Amino acid sequence: MGYLIAVIGGDARYIELIRQLQKLDNTTICLIGFDKLDQGYTGLKQMEFSELDPAQLDMVILPVTGTDKDGMIDPVFSDQSIRLTKEWVQQLKSTVSIFTGISNDYLTSITSEANRRLVKLFDRNDIAVYNSIPTAEGTIMMVIEHTDFTIHSANVLVVGYGRVGKTIANKFSALGAEVSVCARRSEDLARITEMGFKAIPFDQLSHNTAECDILINTIPAQVITKESIQFLPSHGLIIDLASKPGGTDFEYAEKRGIQAILAKSLPSIVAPKTAGRILADVIKQFITKKEETK
Repeated sequence: MGYLIAVIGGDARYIELIRQLQKLDNTTICLIGFDKLDQGYTGLKQMEFSELDPAQLDMVILPVTGTDKDGMIDPVFSDQSIRLTKEWVQQLKSTVSIFTGISNDYLTSITSEANRRLVKLFDRNDIAVYNSIPTAEGTIMMVIEHTDFTIHSANVLVVGYGRVGKTIANKFSALGAEVSVCARRSEDLARITEMGFKAIPFDQLSHNTAECDILINTIPAQVITKESIQFLPSHGLIIDLASKPGGTDFEYAEKRGIQAILAKSLPSIVAPKTAGRILADVIKQFITKKEETK
């Protein structure tokens, strides 16, 4: 029996994701919100959202950004107005899987109330680690574009030692930077020291920015405050990798004349093909498991 998938909206990553899903046997893919793409997809159905029959769908793939607080989906490659409602979700099969990158209160609520499975891809450790690679490469690209000095020998301070922070620290160190890492947990500070980086306790961040050339934030909270920014040298650059609105006091940075950049969705910008394959590989695992249990 065929497997019916609706891909609703999505950015450049989804072009490769769709190509990968096309390779699966007994799978039909419906595209919603891709009508402005120059490249056609032979054998795939381009549809309006209103034409979808939710009761027939085995899987729904939303954009990595999910929906806004009102349920609206932003299709990058279309002008369609698409709103995901609780009533629509309730019509989906009870066995359906709904994929998104991130969620919000609205999306979590309507899927929970309808008792439908919501898979938040960016909460998965494997995807986060894989995505940290193009994120680090994109950060390096941005630093090179926005500075007039080499990364080699530059003082780089990474705030946060999670999955992205670890990769960022390693990649900049490999390029010859003097890397410091700021973290909260004592075990992280110990690991940072063991890796050969300078470990900075979180409450000491503002006391360690005076010699910082490049400050990279990975924490999705307001952590790069006035106290930290005021000591940065005038040539200092802030790259904020946290999800919107970021973790930097951008207004104060501007007042000080410090360039601060909110770098959103770097994997989709610098390596959409790789990022799309990462997402596709995980989704294919779900399909395989479902087929095995039929």
